[in-house]
Amino acid sequence: MNSRARRLTIPLTGVLMIAGVIGATTGANAGTAPSDVVSSAASETAGEATAFWSPERMRKATDASDDLDLSVKGGKASSAAGPDGRAGSVPPIGQEGTRSIKSKQVNLPNTVGRVFFTLPGANPLDPGSWKYCSGTSIQSKYRNLVATSAHCVYDVKTNQFYDNWIFIPSYWDGDQAWDGKNPYGIYAAKWFNAHDDFVVKEDYDFDYAFVNVHSGFKVNWEKGTDGKWKPIIKDVGRLGDNVGGQGFAWNQKVKNKVFSFGYPAGLHPDGDKPFTGRTMKWCFGTTGAMPAAPKYNLQEHVGFKCAFTAGASGGPWLLKYKNSTRTGYLNGVNSVAWDTDKNDRYDRISSPYFNGDTYQVYKVAANRWTK
Repeated sequence: MNSRARRLTIPLTGVLMIAGVIGATTGANAGTAPSDVVSSAASETAGEATAFWSPERMRKATDASDDLDLSVKGGKASSAAGPDGRAGSVPPIGQEGTRSIKSKQVNLPNTVGRVFFTLPGANPLDPGSWKYCSGTSIQSKYRNLVATSAHCVYDVKTNQFYDNWIFIPSYWDGDQAWDGKNPYGIYAAKWFNAHDDFVVKEDYDFDYAFVNVHSGFKVNWEKGTDGKWKPIIKDVGRLGDNVGGQGFAWNQKVKNKVFSFGYPAGLHPDGDKPFTGRTMKWCFGTTGAMPAAPKYNLQEHVGFKCAFTAGASGGPWLLKYKNSTRTGYLNGVNSVAWDTDKNDRYDRISSPYFNGDTYQVYKVAANRWTK
């Protein structure tokens, strides 16, 4: 799937205004973490990252998963995925907002949204470096945590964490570039938390990450009498207070019924583009062990039937999902799209199996404070 981005000239007036109003924010020290947990501070302040993402840039961003696909016909399921200890879970934060968004009688979770970032070491003004994934708010002590895929926070090509990283829960794209976007605010990264085996070994059995975010800001763009777009900014507080947070579960059964949510927008291998990425989509199915895939050093993935394309990466897999509260238990993230019958159409999505290693990374992130 090839990225298709056009060069765009963005006026800097509104960007500078946002940065000036929001200002710089600070977080806690990284502290002590297990040796296999990699934590890294974001390279921008909350004001800088939030100010960067004008509505035009969001609309021109392309999916970051253009090479994450496998064409595998058949193949024996790997027996490597499975519990490495006792099963455990952490409950959701509770009921989310009062808005009821329905799609085929499935109430979409307010916790799920789009992640935006720029490529490290690249010119941030080049539209080719504007990328996005999916993610979800998740339970944490300070209600400041986003779960996504590790390849949505870390660039294995340059061995660096991404720049200008933000999360927008319940993102939706209106008919005009300035409509919609951030109904519950924009939340900029402070700390990235991933597993050492992904960061060092590029092992997609560890393709998950947990990002501590700053308190959010609601940004609306209005056209002034001078014809120029100007930002209207409001401090909205903590992520979890605004949209809630999904629970977390690990060492569960390999075979489970889950919902997956995300913002797919990429092409199928045959060039068809069924999704736009403008609104959230969902899949439902029963998970099972996937074949090993040496291309990604992958042996412990579980997957199910789903035709999601790139852009959905990082979106949550939720066990025991309840439409009434729009909450469940995070037990996977969209990681790799598969064409198992080689008909040039993706037919399965897979996730690393969430085991004790996943819980260790989550535990570090779930107890990290941010302002």
